[in-house]
Amino acid sequence: MEKKYIGYAGTYTRQSSEGIYSFVLDAENGKLEDVKVAAKIGNPTYVTISEDRDFLYSVAQDEKLGGVAAYQLNEATGELTFINQRLQEGAPPCHVSIHQGELLAGNYHLGTVSLYAVNQEGVQPASSSVQHEGNGPHERQEKPHVHFTGHTPDGNYVVVADLGTDELVTYKVVDKGLEHASKLKVQAGSGPRHITFHPNGKIAYLLTELSSEVVVLDYDASNGSFTEKQYIRAIPEDFTATNDASAIHISADGRFVYTGNRGHNSITVFQVDSDSGELSFVEHTPSGGEWPRDFVLDPTGAFLIASNQNTGNLVLFARDQETGKLTKLDSEVQIPEVVCVKFL
Repeated sequence: MEKKYIGYAGTYTRQSSEGIYSFVLDAENGKLEDVKVAAKIGNPTYVTISEDRDFLYSVAQDEKLGGVAAYQLNEATGELTFINQRLQEGAPPCHVSIHQGELLAGNYHLGTVSLYAVNQEGVQPASSSVQHEGNGPHERQEKPHVHFTGHTPDGNYVVVADLGTDELVTYKVVDKGLEHASKLKVQAGSGPRHITFHPNGKIAYLLTELSSEVVVLDYDASNGSFTEKQYIRAIPEDFTATNDASAIHISADGRFVYTGNRGHNSITVFQVDSDSGELSFVEHTPSGGEWPRDFVLDPTGAFLIASNQNTGNLVLFARDQETGKLTKLDSEVQIPEVVCVKFL
């Protein structure tokens, strides 16, 4: 059996991109191949795949309407079949995630979190939408900017990173509504962007876009709250140009955390302390292009694929599973204005 894995890339469609693209990783030979347009849709900047791998959901935009779209997914061929979309006046969301039939969308421009039920007929009307309030000291923090919405590993809470207010907010889903549970204020001007959880479900890693740091957090599953335990820089001390930290992901074994740096144009590798969960710096690896908006670890854990938005390329790296270090391989493919990458 050949080891081939289908991946999907979300993009901006401002220039030449046509929507969502699919690609194949040949893990046997360490090659990226077979790029094609999987779905034509406006600005599908973020995509998420249901746990049963039957559906893909994406951000969607049509002229002055923004929202989310649903696709039936053929696991064998990777083909996407459009089901429906839910659009409303205003900017589209920037992030979507799915957990057991609950689709979450975070809207950067509007500062909102929305909850949708999904089923075979696609996305149902939003059952709840919460408007964040507040701001921060940085020039980009003039108002709330929700950047990440996801469920906690236990499925009991919804966690939201707000870049505009320097807050990590937790909600409980009650009667299809979002009820406020907890709030953590992180360092002023840091700009929380994305969060990932350790496989043990007790520790979380929050990436701040504006200060380019990882905040290591203890997660209390009894009430959905977080406590800070470490701040660690993701870029070199002597790098003084603008850097916008982008994505954060953890290896399946929980031993290494990776972050993306737009500006420094690198992927940072951190090692996880097995007792405390705290991080120590391992290395910076050039991302093989400009503006690495996202990256993904493949299902085998042997590879990492970086998506460079401004150079429109996916770049393949081999990942040493003992040291966490990355080695760029001689394999890349072009996907215009690429943002987010996900594997089936």
